[in-house]
Amino acid sequence: MNAQLVLLALSTGCGLGFLLAGVRATAAAAALWARGRRARGRVTPRAATDRRRGGLVVFSDHFGRDFVLDPGRYGPFYGVPPVGGEVPVVYERECPARARLWTPRHLLAPSFGWFLSATVAFGTGVVVAG
Repeated sequence: MNAQLVLLALSTGCGLGFLLAGVRATAAAAALWARGRRARGRVTPRAATDRRRGGLVVFSDHFGRDFVLDPGRYGPFYGVPPVGGEVPVVYERECPARARLWTPRHLLAPSFGWFLSATVAFGTGVVVAG
């Protein structure tokens, strides 16, 4: 089997997979935008033993239960204020544990990353085929 054909097939398959993941991430963000419940979260400090930067977001769902959202290492990039500040949170009514920050950066960053990865994979396929 020709190595170029295998590389072309792999890059096309990866590109399609990344594209599908990007579409799913965009659809999930659109569903949260359309039907998600919004709440206000308060930024709290991490435990002293946790070395990651940024704080955790604590919010209450519509039943009054408290949940913790970890915005991850890119929390400051997503617009998370310093400890003590408030940030909007959106979640599905059935599953508040899968909450997201109600900022365009936090909702759309995963889909942008997947679409960028798909572009790189398809571009690799074009270079190999050409």
